[in-house]
Amino acid sequence: MHVLIVEDDRRIADALGEAMQRFGHEVVWVATGREALAAAEKTEFVLLDLGLPDLDGQEVCRRLRKRSWVPIIAVTARAEEVDRIMLLQAGADDYLIKPYSMRELLARMDAVARRVNGPTSPGGDAESREDRWSAGPLVLDLRTRQVEMHGQSVSLTRREFDLLAALAIDPGAVRAREDLINEVWDANWHGSTRTLDVHVGSLRSKLGGREWIESVRGVGFRLAVPDAA
Repeated sequence: MHVLIVEDDRRIADALGEAMQRFGHEVVWVATGREALAAAEKTEFVLLDLGLPDLDGQEVCRRLRKRSWVPIIAVTARAEEVDRIMLLQAGADDYLIKPYSMRELLARMDAVARRVNGPTSPGGDAESREDRWSAGPLVLDLRTRQVEMHGQSVSLTRREFDLLAALAIDPGAVRAREDLINEVWDANWHGSTRTLDVHVGSLRSKLGGREWIESVRGVGFRLAVPDAA
């Protein structure tokens, strides 16, 4: 796999690059956010340090996500929950708090790669296409990972799309919080469960209202088609 390391500390970058190469990955190193934006189109995975000299790592992540689905794991010393939530909202697939072990980094890379290469797939659909699902004005295309509402494109992050797809497996059925976290994030996810609530809130906003995703107290969430949709 072609890995882009975005790290302004040459010593750290060299050690990380050597470790990646030992496990068979091709590595490109850049030290700034602007270099990362220029190099990202030719990579398959991004390891992004947030403390860059020119652009904040969250801004780099946000710009990358607007134009690419390349997997991004952010590496940060910011341990506050609000920082982690903002990072995930910016489009990162996962994050690691410094200091971290190489074993954990590689495990998280494998987990993210599995999610990206095998996205959640709703079982049935109303249009006799396995990769397309619709309910009222909402259309979800798994092959292209595109969403439309009333014929207009809806821009979602990778996690938002996977969460919507997980809810669309069985519209109206309640999906437990734990199941959604395991499916959309990872069975070994150790972050705050508030991450799920943040993504649900963002989805509701982008779909046009809270009524699209109903909360079931003490259990989880379900996708519903509003009567007026």
